[in-house]
Amino acid sequence: MTQRSNVILAIDEGTSGTRAAVVAADGHVKCLHYAALEIHSPCPGVVEQDADALLARTLSVCRATLAQAAHENLDVVALAVASQRATAVLWDTATGRALVPAMVWQDTRYAAELDQLAPAWDTALRETVGRPVGVRSPYLWAARHLRDTPAVAEALRERRLAFGTIDTWLLWHLSTARTCLTTPTNATSCNAYMLTGHRYRLDWIDALGFPRELLPELRQDADDFGRTRPDVLGIDVPILACAGDQLAGAIGLGCLDAGQAMCLHGTGSFVDLVVGPQLPARSGRSDSTLTMTARRHHGVSHFSVETFVATTGSALNWVCDKLGWFDNARQISALAATVTSARGVIFIPALTGLRVPRMQPEARAALAGISLATTRAEMAFGILEGIAHSVASCIEANQDIAGVPVSALVVGGGLSGSDALLQMQADLSGVPVHRMKESDRASLRGIAYLAGASGLLWDSMQQARATAAPDAVFEPALDAAQRAERRALWHARVASELDHADARAASQDHDCRQAH
Repeated sequence: MTQRSNVILAIDEGTSGTRAAVVAADGHVKCLHYAALEIHSPCPGVVEQDADALLARTLSVCRATLAQAAHENLDVVALAVASQRATAVLWDTATGRALVPAMVWQDTRYAAELDQLAPAWDTALRETVGRPVGVRSPYLWAARHLRDTPAVAEALRERRLAFGTIDTWLLWHLSTARTCLTTPTNATSCNAYMLTGHRYRLDWIDALGFPRELLPELRQDADDFGRTRPDVLGIDVPILACAGDQLAGAIGLGCLDAGQAMCLHGTGSFVDLVVGPQLPARSGRSDSTLTMTARRHHGVSHFSVETFVATTGSALNWVCDKLGWFDNARQISALAATVTSARGVIFIPALTGLRVPRMQPEARAALAGISLATTRAEMAFGILEGIAHSVASCIEANQDIAGVPVSALVVGGGLSGSDALLQMQADLSGVPVHRMKESDRASLRGIAYLAGASGLLWDSMQQARATAAPDAVFEPALDAAQRAERRALWHARVASELDHADARAASQDHDCRQAH
């Protein structure tokens, strides 16, 4: 008779796709099922998703995973949820359906309106929530729908309106409690979470015109989120962890200690540097390098700093699917591996603006340095190198804010399977790059660690992360002079694009003033 074993059902609901799998005590991720998700951008700055479709596909992959797990004699003993963070949903509690398209975290439609609030609020927010006003706000988005969308306003009047980020949306549908909950790793990204107080900054919420009664209840990332609804998933188990996908990924890659850095490649590339229980040395001093709650459990918050490039994986999808230049990202990587440089081709993956070296939502992607002699392989190299340059800039920015040097970078996510990209990352950052086994499943493993590290599958987080095994190490091959030369060319191209973006922004502002 086949021996049964206990596993945790883990959900990783990202921006480009949603996955479910089970994680065993040995850290192995099994029974993985995936469904792609669509992103809609009807006009510049607006990025949306269909929350109902997102939920349906998440439930579908969960059911497929559960069926396979049952077939393999695996007993699911808990559920854990990792999700994209600052994507917001407004829904009708009577029907359980979204009332408007979800606002995705890449959205910048309210950047100009938020910029008008920045002089009065930036200093106060930097000191308490670890970041300035920024370029997007789920709360302002919801407040505008309350004002402009009759169905949303009516649902509020009739006390059947719910609001939350994707974690809130999923937990409401999956849990028997049917309450709106969120966690620090998700709430931090929404720009109103008091880092050291584990509460909302209510005066800022009020200033945005958002009704306090709609705020999701704050829990810890490892907590009691109720039990699963048997009528939805067919199982009755506790929900024990819920965290932002990138932070769950850091945990799954073993990044728990101060000074450890990780890069998780997904729709965007997120670079986090763990700081520990104390706030970073220069917390809140940068618009683009943000203080994050890396995790909160047992009543203690651990912090990190994070900088991200919003469009890297999605940039490759755009190059392949919309432009048709390559079949897929794997082909880009394979072609790039056949040459040793891009021979001057530079790609800036700024399809939704730049964050480093400074915030400029008007910046656009750029592909430069092309001549009649440029080959397809060199184009592929340049595209990947643009991502690697962006990651190197993020590492530098994180070190500056944290005051902690990075000695090595652990990588995960889909693009971490590209040897060519990881070698470029090592060359341009000057630090070794470590790829873990099953690194593309880091978020699934990490959220399971959070759920199971209090005696369910492991006795501690340290015991849980010991199950993460290394796969390969990429050492820097460029000398300091070569690295400096390539970085200088990159910085010059970025500076040029920023100049153009500043000019565009000034022109738009002038046109707006004339129109009024």
